[in-house]
Amino acid sequence: MRSGDGNRSFLLSVCTLILLLSSALLADEYLISYRYVVKDAILFNEQLLISPAMQQCNGKPYKKLILDNADDATLKEILQKNNEKFIAYLHSLGLQVQHREVTTNMQNSSTTVMTLPTTCFKVDFNDNSVTITPLK
Repeated sequence: MRSGDGNRSFLLSVCTLILLLSSALLADEYLISYRYVVKDAILFNEQLLISPAMQQCNGKPYKKLILDNADDATLKEILQKNNEKFIAYLHSLGLQVQHREVTTNMQNSSTTVMTLPTTCFKVDFNDNSVTITPLK
C-alpha cells in the first residue's frame, strides 16, 4: 500500500538496506570437528565433520582464515577445494593429541590420535571469499 505522500520507493529502499545490514552482521555459524588417526606411521583414518549450528554460539572470535570462493559453493565444497590450507589452519588452532605405544614380541606398534573437539565457527560468505573464525 502506498503512503500518503508517495514515498513508497524510499521506504522500500530503507527496508532493503536494513535487511542487508542485518544479514551482513549475522554470519552463519557452523560446528566443525576434525580427527585423524596415525597407526604405525601410516595415516589410518581422517574425518572432518561440518554441521550448521542449530543454536546461536557464544564466544569471542579469534584467528580468522580467509579462503577463495569463486563459484558460490557451499562451505563443505570450499573446504574440500582448500583442503591443505584448512587442515594447516586447524593444526594452528591446537589439536588434542593421544599417543599409545605397545611392544609385543620385539614388535613396536604405535597409534596417535589428533582431535579438534567440536568447535563453533562463524562463517562470512562474501562475493569472492569466505572468512572462517572460531569462537572461544
